[in-house]
Amino acid sequence: MASNKIQFRSIHELKDPALNNKLAQKEFQEEIPVEDFLGDAEKNGSSTSRRDFLKLLGFSTAAVTLAACEAPVIKTIPYVVKPHDIIPGIPNYYASTYFDGFDFASVLVKTREGRPIKIEPNPAGGDLGKTNARAQASVLSLYDNDKVKQPKLDGKDETFDKVDSFVIKGLGEAKASGKKIVVLSHSFASPTFKKLFAEFKAKYPTAELVTYDAFPYSAQLDAAQEVFGQRALPVYDLRGSELVVSFQADFLGDYNASSLETSYAAARKPGPNMLRHIQVESNMSLTGANADSRYRLKPSAVNKTLVEVYNAIVGGGTSDKTATEIANELKAKGSKAVVFADGSKGAQVLAHLINQKLGSVAFTGKANLLKEFDGARYQEFLGWVNGGQVGVLVTNNVDPIYSHPKGEDFKKSLSKVPYVIAVADKKNEMYKAAKAVIPVANWLESWGDIEPQTGVYSLMQPTIQKIYKSRQIEESLLVWKNGKNNAANNYYDYLKASSASLLGGTSFNKALYNGINASTNSTTLSYAGGNAAQAVAELGNFKPSELELVLYTKTSMGDGTQANNPWLQELPDPITRMSWDNYLTISPKDAEKFGIDNDLNARMQLDGSIVNLTVNGVTIKDVPVFVQPGQAEGSVGLALGYGKKNSGATADTGVNAYPLFDGSNLVLSGVKIEKTGEDHEFAGIQLQNTLMGRYEIAKEVPLADFINVAFDDEHKGWNKPLEYHTISGALPARKIDLWDAFDDTDGPHFNLSIDLNSCTGCGACIIACQAENNVPVVGKEEVRMSRDMYWLRIDRYYSSRQTVEVYEGLKDGMAVPELYGTAFNKEGGALNHPADNPDVIFQPVMCQHCNHAPCETVCPVAATSHGKQGQNHMAYNRCIGTRYCANNCPYKVRRFNWFTYNLNDKFDFNMNNDLGRMVLNPDVVVRTRGVMEKCSLCIQMTQTTILEAKKENRVVKDGEFQTACSKACTTGSIQFGDMNDKASEVRKLYAGDRRYYLLEEIGTKPNVFYHTKVRNRVEK
Repeated sequence: MASNKIQFRSIHELKDPALNNKLAQKEFQEEIPVEDFLGDAEKNGSSTSRRDFLKLLGFSTAAVTLAACEAPVIKTIPYVVKPHDIIPGIPNYYASTYFDGFDFASVLVKTREGRPIKIEPNPAGGDLGKTNARAQASVLSLYDNDKVKQPKLDGKDETFDKVDSFVIKGLGEAKASGKKIVVLSHSFASPTFKKLFAEFKAKYPTAELVTYDAFPYSAQLDAAQEVFGQRALPVYDLRGSELVVSFQADFLGDYNASSLETSYAAARKPGPNMLRHIQVESNMSLTGANADSRYRLKPSAVNKTLVEVYNAIVGGGTSDKTATEIANELKAKGSKAVVFADGSKGAQVLAHLINQKLGSVAFTGKANLLKEFDGARYQEFLGWVNGGQVGVLVTNNVDPIYSHPKGEDFKKSLSKVPYVIAVADKKNEMYKAAKAVIPVANWLESWGDIEPQTGVYSLMQPTIQKIYKSRQIEESLLVWKNGKNNAANNYYDYLKASSASLLGGTSFNKALYNGINASTNSTTLSYAGGNAAQAVAELGNFKPSELELVLYTKTSMGDGTQANNPWLQELPDPITRMSWDNYLTISPKDAEKFGIDNDLNARMQLDGSIVNLTVNGVTIKDVPVFVQPGQAEGSVGLALGYGKKNSGATADTGVNAYPLFDGSNLVLSGVKIEKTGEDHEFAGIQLQNTLMGRYEIAKEVPLADFINVAFDDEHKGWNKPLEYHTISGALPARKIDLWDAFDDTDGPHFNLSIDLNSCTGCGACIIACQAENNVPVVGKEEVRMSRDMYWLRIDRYYSSRQTVEVYEGLKDGMAVPELYGTAFNKEGGALNHPADNPDVIFQPVMCQHCNHAPCETVCPVAATSHGKQGQNHMAYNRCIGTRYCANNCPYKVRRFNWFTYNLNDKFDFNMNNDLGRMVLNPDVVVRTRGVMEKCSLCIQMTQTTILEAKKENRVVKDGEFQTACSKACTTGSIQFGDMNDKASEVRKLYAGDRRYYLLEEIGTKPNVFYHTKVRNRVEK
C-alpha cells in the first residue's frame, strides 16, 4: 500500500523544489587538470607507470590525482621478555566500570599489547551494561594529548613528593586553626571512597566532603527527597508497561541519570500490547523523535498541561482538551502506564504522584545512587569560602568556574582559601586558580568501585599503566592520611580489603572477573509524601513570555566532561544532523517572525543567523541559530556542555550555556534574542546525499494495519513484496537476476538486520564503528564540505503525518516534495506545514553488501569484489581512487580519502600524534590518501570468530558472530548472523512480515535488510 505521507530529510527540501537536482549536480563537480599535467614537459618526459597512465588517461574525476601511494615501512621492535599474559595479535578483555562523574556503564575493555582500544558492553551488566556514544568514545579520552601531564606547584612542574609536602603542611595548619578542609568532588557513589574519606576525616576533624556536579539533577533529587524521603533517583523498567507519557523528559537520553532505551525497546515490540509513547515537549528531543504522538507546546503550556493531567487523574477534572485525551489514556491503562516529567522540581513531584495514583508497575522501588548533589549543602560551602572559613580546598576534577552560573564570583572568592589543590585533567579555570595541581588518573588507569543502584556493586580496574604522572583522588587521600612512603598507601590493597564486606561470599578476583556483582546494599524507595499544591503553585509561578528557553544535554556531549574528545564533537546530533556545534533551535514560524535565516549557499552548505541571547539579565553572545522542524512556537533550545576554554583545542567549540542554568530549572522564561548581523557556518551531513525522487526509503505502518491487515494483501498490504512484470508474468524481485547467483551455501553467509522500530538514533553504533575500524576525524571544515568518513551513518527522515490529496504525478509513484502545493484535508481545511510537527524515523545505513553490487562491476582494477561469505570486500592496496564505485553506489556509503588524515598537521586530532594513535586497532589498516573505504561488516571480527571455533573443533554458535555496531546497539535493533544457520536469529528475522530491502527495485540484492517501523496510534 503506497504511502501518501511526505518524506523529507530537511526543511530545505520543502522550501526548494529543485534542491535534489542541485545536490546531484554538485556531487561530482571537480574536474582533474589533465591538460595542465600533460602540458608539463618534465612530467611528460618521465617514464609512466601503469598506475600513472590510468591516472592521466583513464579517468576524469579529481580523485585520480590523489591515488593511493605505497604505505611507509615502519620497523617494529619485538619483546625482549614477553609478558606472560600478552600474546601478540590476540586481544585481552577486562571487565571494568566506566564512570567519569556523569556517565556510568559496566563494560569490557578490549586491549591489544597492553593498550585499551575498544569499549564493549558487559553482558553480565544487563541494562547497566549498555554503552552510549560517550562510553564508547571514552577510550579516546584516555589518549588525550591535551591532558595535564605531571604535578604542578605554583605553576611549575614538580614531583609528587613536594606537592604532597605542600598539601600536608596546609592540612596541618587548617587542623590547628580549626579551618575547614573541603574535598569538592563530583557525585561519586563509591563505598570505598566514602570509607576512606571517613578515615581521612577522623585524622582531620574539620574535613568536609561536598558534592558538585555541572549537571546536578537537583530538581530530580529534591523531588525524590520530598516524595520518597530519600535523595536517590527511582529506577524504572518499561518492560511491563503499555503507555508512557513524558512531559519534557528525555528518558532515552540523560533523564534520571540513566537511559531507558533497553526496556523501552523491549516494550515496543509490535503486537497487541506494544508500548504506546506520548511526548509533550518544546524541543524536538531524541525521545520526542521516537514518540507515537507528540504534542509540541512551549514550556509554560507544557507545565499547564501537566497540571491539568494531574487534576484529571486525581479526580479534580479538567476542561483542557489535550490533557483530557492524555488522562483518559492513562486511566485506561492504569498500572501499565507511567508518567515522566522534567524541567523543574514541581514537574517531577507531580509525575511521581500521578504514578503513585496509577500504581505504575514501571516503578521498581530500586534506587539509582549515582547522583548525590545537594544544593543547600553546596550553598553552605560557598558561605564557608566567602567567610574565609576554608583553609584547604581540594577539587576532584570539577570546575565550578566554568559550569556554575556564579562561577566568576567563586573564582574571586578562592583568594580567601590559603591552599587550593586541583585534581584535574585539563588546564581549565580550576587548574589556573589552584596553587597545586595533581593530574587525575583516567578511569582506565584506576582502581575503584561504584554502587550504581540498589543491590549492585561494580568494580573498576586499570587496563594500562598510567600514561603520565597522574594519580586518582583515593591515592592522594591515603598519602595525606597516612603520610608519605607509608606501606598502607596502596589503594589496590585498600580496595580489596574494603570490598570484602560488600561482596558477601564472592572472592575479590571472581568479582573483578565479573565486573558487576550483587551487593548487600538494600536501599529501596516507596511513596511517602509529596506536596501537590506546592508543586502546582511552583509550575504556576513560571511566567509565560514571548520566547521561552529549554536547556538540554546532547547525545554526544552530555555535561561536557569529554568536550575535548574529537569523536564526540564530530558525531552528528541525531535530530539536527549537525556536528561541531551547539546552537539555538527555533521553530520555522518563529524564525520567520524574528528574521532568522538558515540558507544553503552555492555549495549546498548551511549558513545561519547569529544572535545574542539574553535571559534574566544574563547574555550569551554570538549564538548560532538552527531552524528546527518540530520545535514549539514561542520556544528555543540550547545544549549545555560546550564552550570549554583551556580544556584542549577540540573543547573550545560552541558557546557556554551554563551561565543560564541554576542547576535546577531547565526551562526559563523572559528570553530575548538580538540578531548580530553575522552568519554562522554549520557543519552538517544530512544534505550531502539526495532522495533522488524516491520515497518510503524508511517505511512505517500504523499498529492497527500491522495487526489487522496482511502485509501482502493485494489492495491494502503495507509491505507487499516487490514484483516485476516479465514475459513470464509477475515475478518477485528477488527471483529476477541479470547475473548468475553466487553459491553461498558453503560456510557462513552473513546478513545484517536493522529494526527501525527499535532504533532510537542514539549513535552508539557510529562511535563503536569508528573505534573498531580506525575511522578518522576530519574536522568541521571537511564535514561542511560533505567529506565525513563515517562507515555507518544514521539518516534521520521527517515525514508529515497529514493525510493529503495528491497530484496525479504522485499517484503514479512520484513522491517528492515539489509535488505538494497547498494541501487540504478531507474536510476542506488547510493543513499545517509539514515541518511544523513532523514524525521522525532513524535509519542506520552502512554498505549494504549487495550480492549484485554496482560498485564491483565498474572498478577497473578489481579493488572491490564479492566474498563467498556475502561481504563486499575492499582491497585498499589495489584501489587507485577513481571513485567510479562511489558514483555507482545507490546507497552513497563509500568514502573517499581526500587527504592523508593521520600524521597530517591539517587534521590535528587523535591520529596526528603518537599518543592519540595508540587507540588504533591493529587488525584494521589505516587508509591513506586517494583510497576508497567503507563498511566491511567487521570482517576482522567474523574471521576471528571462525578461527576460534576451528581451533576448538566446533561450529560457531548463533550470537558469536558480531559486528561493532551490533555489539554496541543498546536496543537490539541491529542483529548480525549467519543465514546458513537455520536456527539463527537473523534467519528468523529474515522471515518476518516487516522485512524489506533498501531500494529493492534496483536489483542490488543486499545482505542488509530492514524492518518497517510501527506507529502505535490511531491515524486521523
